[in-house]
Amino acid sequence: MNIVVQKFGGTSVRNLECMKQVLEKVMVPYEKGNKVIVVLSAMAGETNRLIDLAYEWSDTPDLAEMDSLVSTGEQVSVALFSMLLKDRGIKARSLLGFQVPIKTDSAYSRARILDIDRDKIEEMLQENDILVMAGFQGCDEGRRITTLGRGGSDTSAVAMAAAIEADVCEIFTDVPGVFTTDPNICSMARKLDHVSYDEMLEMASMGAKVLQIRSVEFAKKYNVKVHVRSTFSDEIGTYVTQEDKNMESVLVSGIAYDKDQARVTLSKVKDEPGVSAALFTPLAEAGILVDMIVQNPSRDGRTDMTFTIPRGDLKKTLEIIDEIKEPMGAQDVLYDQHVCKVSVIGVGMRNHSGVASKAFQALRDENINILMISTSEIKITCLIEEKYTELAIRTLHNTFGLDKSGSDENSL
Repeated sequence: MNIVVQKFGGTSVRNLECMKQVLEKVMVPYEKGNKVIVVLSAMAGETNRLIDLAYEWSDTPDLAEMDSLVSTGEQVSVALFSMLLKDRGIKARSLLGFQVPIKTDSAYSRARILDIDRDKIEEMLQENDILVMAGFQGCDEGRRITTLGRGGSDTSAVAMAAAIEADVCEIFTDVPGVFTTDPNICSMARKLDHVSYDEMLEMASMGAKVLQIRSVEFAKKYNVKVHVRSTFSDEIGTYVTQEDKNMESVLVSGIAYDKDQARVTLSKVKDEPGVSAALFTPLAEAGILVDMIVQNPSRDGRTDMTFTIPRGDLKKTLEIIDEIKEPMGAQDVLYDQHVCKVSVIGVGMRNHSGVASKAFQALRDENINILMISTSEIKITCLIEEKYTELAIRTLHNTFGLDKSGSDENSL
């Protein structure tokens, strides 16, 4: 059987009128004879409402109970949408994560998918033409409800598409696709027709909210073709696929940024074996994601260590450092919450030099100071002062000719 997976986010199902638009999108593959699995998020704002409710009852809500609570948002969405389908005379049913089942580990609030029962899904598709599945959730070995973290419905959809080898996984959202940068900042931002898995991974890691990073990891691992498009138009969106020669001919595909950053410096720590482990091991155990790391040259057996973390983890990070700074010999702890990461991303950078110098020159011409630098095969990231974020994005976007499709400035 031919199967299409479609995922709709919170803004797409926020009320009856929006759900009717979703219904029309679902009818397109259905009327072509396909079986359809529809993955839905909670209505816009509902998950936040439930989280706020939890904190009214408890200062430190139990994570397992929190998962049971917030998962009810998706339950409402799939039940209501299934009613619309059945009123059309369509054979359909709603499914919650534990009914599939989508098996996960027990990391409540950030569970990872371990397995999906493909045989049961195929059995239910024999009895129904459309399955309406709650995104964002699964269940652990003890049959407790788990959730996959913010944006987890993307991961649910791509994982389902991988499990049943669907023809395509369509991710419907409130934007028409993946852009060269944030169109709210740069009016010249251009929608991309195609983007590689690796490029999308880098964009997602930089805070781009079009796709959750774990959904892209699933897509790459299982070669799932993902189509990001708008619920509110019929326009073709952006295909996220394996890279090809045409993608490699473009030097830079996009400019991404992440304002959710803080920079921390430990000054004059001991420059000896084990000091880095003494710092970064407890941070890792606390679930704090450390990104950029710089260690200055040693002087008199002392060095400075600087790194970046998500801004929301700054308080916890400083508490951990306070416990370990004395044995590390740190003389001072400095931090800055007003920083931003800006990245130049493109698979064409793998085989071409000069991108870094071009980016640095462009920022220098605008008098934007670079605080830290990190690179990967297809990404160059600069940490800058937050107040220069928009200027830096527009400058880099223009420098690499991203407003001009296939421009000479941005081709190999």
